[in-house]
Amino acid sequence: MSSLLILKTRICLKYVSPLFNLSTAGFTLNNVISKLSVRTRLLCTKGVSRHAANNRKEDRQREFNIRERPPFPKSVFAAGTAKRTAEYQKKRVEEEPDFPRKNKRVEPPEHPLTASEWKSLKLTSPNPDRFDVRMMSSMLADGTDINVAKSLLAYVAMDTGTLSYELLLRYLTLCVGGSHHSEVFDMYDIMRSRFRTLDTGASSLFIKGFSRTERWKEALTILENIKRAITPSPRNYGDTIAGAVLHGDGATAWALYAELMEKGLIPNQETWQALFQCGLSHQGHEDGLQSILLHMRDNQIYPEETLVKDIKAWFESLPEQKWIGSWSTVHPRGVCRSCQAELESIQLSQEEYAQLKDRVMGDVIQGRDVFNKTTPEELESFKNFVKRKPTFDVVIDGLNVANIGIKGNQSQTLLEVVSELERQGLVILVLGRKHMQRPSRSWDRNDMSLVQQKAHCFFTDNISEDDPFLLYATLHSGNHCNFVSRDLMRDHKACLPDGATRRLFFKWQRGHQLVLSSYTPGKRVRFQRILTYDTIVQTNGGSWHIPYDENGAERCTYEVPQKWLCLTRAK
Repeated sequence: MSSLLILKTRICLKYVSPLFNLSTAGFTLNNVISKLSVRTRLLCTKGVSRHAANNRKEDRQREFNIRERPPFPKSVFAAGTAKRTAEYQKKRVEEEPDFPRKNKRVEPPEHPLTASEWKSLKLTSPNPDRFDVRMMSSMLADGTDINVAKSLLAYVAMDTGTLSYELLLRYLTLCVGGSHHSEVFDMYDIMRSRFRTLDTGASSLFIKGFSRTERWKEALTILENIKRAITPSPRNYGDTIAGAVLHGDGATAWALYAELMEKGLIPNQETWQALFQCGLSHQGHEDGLQSILLHMRDNQIYPEETLVKDIKAWFESLPEQKWIGSWSTVHPRGVCRSCQAELESIQLSQEEYAQLKDRVMGDVIQGRDVFNKTTPEELESFKNFVKRKPTFDVVIDGLNVANIGIKGNQSQTLLEVVSELERQGLVILVLGRKHMQRPSRSWDRNDMSLVQQKAHCFFTDNISEDDPFLLYATLHSGNHCNFVSRDLMRDHKACLPDGATRRLFFKWQRGHQLVLSSYTPGKRVRFQRILTYDTIVQTNGGSWHIPYDENGAERCTYEVPQKWLCLTRAK
């Protein structure tokens, strides 16, 4: 398939012509082909868009100064906090000038064009290179009428005598996305006749396209063909499952789902939604549907609002069980506002805490790259320091906390935070850097002297990182110990070897990290409330509580939803 396939235009005509019957455009492919030389060949080259990789960029979390944050009442881990903060910060800086891009987007026409009109449009384009592919991509983005796309293909065939595989694949994507079933069937007949096998991109599109039609069982055949080469994607399985449910074949849907899970794939939410919809129309499979909820619990997955509505409808449809669903939130004390049930605690059990402590000590504190952040001698010195001291109630990342205040007055900020925690009768450890002990405009001698009177202090080398020391001291002190930092520890969580341990770390972090909610010099320091309950799917047999993502809400990976579905049995 990676080789060039050369097909005589005259041979291809009987397969390709159904795609281009454009009476509205004033021509058909027959008219185009007749203008081409008999010896002209249709060259179909397969390729992957070189722009695809450039479009996948990770969003970076910007650091922010807490004193400038708006007074958001929710936790830093509450869904949407990062988005609101980013929007707030964006308003505080001037927008960068919008420099013209080298490759401007081409705008699709509103109606089919003749060959001469397409040629004129191409010549006036600022960048004629790959005009056909870029135009088809724009049509995909805009959901352009299928006849406009057909007229473009007819023009390209006449103008160049070639239709690239990349262009055909984009056209197929447009057909599938627009539910143009007859065009999908035509493309399938053409490509299956001309090519011995289909690549995974085309196969996935055909699976999706066929699953929505009366020919949905052919999607199962395509899925089997994919299995001969690679493991199908969760999306491939999801489309075939949705097709089976749509056409009333629940047994096939559940068999495909079992196969998906056996392969260790992660289902899409649309797949779960299809299965719950299947449960609404066909009684049975209660154990299977509840196992989906338990899978969400074990993997800290939150259903989207569209899915959770089907979950609610399914529970309420169960005969003689009398489930009642309501939309709810949770009181900071950890009580459901709808049924008044107390949710599971955020605190780790002794077994969970011991497991997490061992893994963090081994993989983060003593991991392979730890000495890129410190030295063996410094780490050993810190361990001996901790052993000599009483267990701490709170550990402070001194430099991180000090930098939330006014620049040039870091020592006063740190002193006020330490003083607030001392007023609460807590045993405090402050982790800092050695340069903080040298008097300067930022680090007042008297302020730092008072900090050392109120708290135990350990100062690392200026090139060392504080986080491994902070995690070591906090975990060593016991499950009661909290820590103060704006750092969300995502890099350290990523160092942990498996998903279960990473979820334990996140649970521990949400139950132990203190974050300043606001800070004004001279006023009392206030911290965001640490939630007392765990945000996961949970049940006690007589009720279910399911946190979910609202439609349109944007949630970072370290945030948790604030909305819940409460399901209880009527008494």
